[in-house]
Formats: sequence, structure tokens, C-alpha cells
Amino acid sequence: MFIHKIDEELSLKLAEEKDAERLFELTDNSRDYLREWLPWLDFTKKVEDSRNFIKGTRQGYAENKSMTSMILYKGEIVGSASYNTLDWTNKVAYIGYWLDKDYQGNGIMTRVAEALTDYAITELGMNRVDIRAAVENVKSRSIPERLGFTLEGEIRQAEWLYDHHVDHAVYGMLAEDWKKRKAGGM
Repeated sequence: MFIHKIDEELSLKLAEEKDAERLFELTDNSRDYLREWLPWLDFTKKVEDSRNFIKGTRQGYAENKSMTSMILYKGEIVGSASYNTLDWTNKVAYIGYWLDKDYQGNGIMTRVAEALTDYAITELGMNRVDIRAAVENVKSRSIPERLGFTLEGEIRQAEWLYDHHVDHAVYGMLAEDWKKRKAGGM
């Protein structure tokens, strides 16, 4: 079982089927808030949908293609953060995340993204970490910006959100830059 302690308040744990009810509760609680930027809300209408999602993520983990974790804040699941894709050939980890609306503003996601970036580079041996967010999603974009990721460009009409396309901002962090930053050189 993957459990990664970030600090006294925060840790990440591999999603388990027993988490389905809490995951669905968070999804339902933040449905309108999350729907603005995430395309999967209409496919998550009951606890069983969250359970099936977790089963799929466990398969991705078993195949070493991805890793979806639950964010634990003071021992309670408050969101999800993932390596949506682990590209071993090119040594790239693609990070995705979401947080229940009631837990915003506590620095949770910045600490989580920092921990996932560090783990990808130092433990998994990735050369690059990639975070993408809708161009207009200022809150999500602020996370890689705070962590010193480089804005590398935009992908036009990168994602379909219910009734329209959104452009994505692409942020990248190279292992060499991360190591310099951690050593205080950036």
C-alpha cells in the first residue's frame, strides 16, 4: 500500500475501494464547483461510479501506468492527486489534482503537488513533471507557478468540457531544475 507522509497535516494514500463513499461525497459536495474545470462529473452520479473509478485506477497502478492517491488532510480524505500518466519511455509524470471546495485556501494542493513532483523526480527517476490546466483556471495554474514550473505554452482546444472546448496551459519541471531549486540554486 502506497502511503506518503508530506507533513504533520498532509499525506497521500493509494485509492482503495473502501474510499468510494467518501470520494463520492466530496465529488457530490463540490459538483458545481468542480464542473467548471473537470470533464468527468456527469459520469459520477452514484457511489458505484466512484468505486468503478477506483478499480480502474488500481488497474493503472498495478500496470505501473498511473497512480491515483487520496489526499488526507488531518486524517480525512479531502481530494485526489495523481500521476494521471507515468510515461516510462520518456520519463515524464503527468500530475492532475482536485480538492473539495471546503478545503481550498489552506495551501493543501501546493504542498501535494510539490510532494508529487519531488517523488516523481527523486524516487521514480522521472526527468520531467508536467502539469496542465485550463488557461482560465487561475487557481489551478497558480500551483505550478508557485512551485517554479515553467509555462511552456498553450494547447488550443485541448479539452472538451460538456459544451465547449478549453485551451490548456502546459507547465513543465525538469529534474535538473527541480534539484537546483531544492538545493537553493533557483
